[in-house]
Amino acid sequence: MNLTEFASGSTILVDKPLKWTSFDVVNKLRWNLKQKLGVKKIKVGHAGTLDPLATGLLIICIGKHTKTINDIMVGEKTYTGKILLGKTTPSYDLESEYNAEYPVDHITAEIMEEVRTSFLGDQEQVPPIFSAKQVDGKRAYDIARAGGDVKLKPNSIHISDFTIDAQNFPEIAFEVVCSKGTYIRSIAHDFGKKLNSGGTLIELRRTRSGDFSIDEAKTVDEWIEIIQDSAL
Repeated sequence: MNLTEFASGSTILVDKPLKWTSFDVVNKLRWNLKQKLGVKKIKVGHAGTLDPLATGLLIICIGKHTKTINDIMVGEKTYTGKILLGKTTPSYDLESEYNAEYPVDHITAEIMEEVRTSFLGDQEQVPPIFSAKQVDGKRAYDIARAGGDVKLKPNSIHISDFTIDAQNFPEIAFEVVCSKGTYIRSIAHDFGKKLNSGGTLIELRRTRSGDFSIDEAKTVDEWIEIIQDSAL
């Protein structure tokens, strides 16, 4: 890919590293593009946020391609990860400390299979209070971190596939195929709740978004090297 392609409009696939925000990736790539192109401004955006504790496919749109972001975001997503049963956190993942423990001895393979199938299809899902949802003009996570009371309305979502592997119980490995707007942290939390226990998302990776796959993605450093080595 040459610099003209970057500047005029391009879509690149990044394997987002752990603990980076999606905006960290955008800002890093934008800075390098501006330096290489010798410009003060260039449009760079992402098509679907990943939490800092998630890794995997982040679609970055540059220049005129930023106009396609909304079209890309409606695509079905695939995630893999791990749920720890028997514990919960306020954020439903490891962003916050464990705040409760629950028994897991009563959970059988049959019960887990029954709960797993209950997630398939159309449903209403309540987002985590530690999310970027707007509540009275404020981000829900800002209110939650300040100790405020957060009430969020449920989203209509669709889960077309949900597989689990319990060989390392109480850690449950999973793969889920879902619609836009699905919170995997909420699936982890609700999965534990439906088992009369608790659940926390302890690992998450996005492997697909629409027609784009993680197999085609490069690291941030690899993209920076491509940008630096590009010519007009």
